[in-house]
Formats: sequence, C-alpha cells, structure tokens
Amino acid sequence: MLNTTAFTLAGHTIVAELGTVRGIVVRSRSVIGNIGANIQTLFGGDITLYTELCERARKDAFERMCQHAAEIGANAIVGVRYDATDIAAGVTEVLCYGTAVKITIATPPPLA
Repeated sequence: MLNTTAFTLAGHTIVAELGTVRGIVVRSRSVIGNIGANIQTLFGGDITLYTELCERARKDAFERMCQHAAEIGANAIVGVRYDATDIAAGVTEVLCYGTAVKITIATPPPLA
C-alpha cells in the first residue's frame, strides 16, 4: 500500500478519495516490562523495552489502517498521521489515520 504524510503522491494521480481510514491499538506495559525498563533508566540512554513496545504499537496500528484501506478498495493512503493517548495508568491508545485514495500508477517515460 503506497502511503505518504503528504497529500499528494508525486508522479501519481488521485482519481478518488474514499474517506478516512484508521488503525487503533491499545497497549499496556507489563509488570515485568516495567521492572526491566526501570533498571534501564538507572543507566541512562535509550530505554529499549519501551522503544520496542512503542514501535510495535505503531507498526500494528499502521497495518490495521492499511487493512482498513484495502477493505474499502484503496490502493494508497495520503495524509498519514499518528496520535497517542493515555487511557489509564500504563495503558496507551495508538491511532494511525489518513485518507484512503485510489490512484493511477504513473508509468515512467521511455528512456531516450
């Protein structure tokens, strides 16, 4: 699925806007994960346990958005954005959303 944070896809023509699509994931941190992350904070730097959790949540939300777009017949998504909201202590919602579109695939010009 072609996607961009822009509202156009260079070299392609948007022929139909199909509406907003989204992927939502709600994740919580486990007690074990919190303990490991707290140990990492003692040494400073990247807290890899939380980084991996965030990357996984964003990836899952993105994949769900792409599935939603495919279900309504899109072959691209423009204006892709992410948002995150704490729902409760240790529980976060990650939302990925954009506009599902149908595009014509540009054919490259012939080589001279």
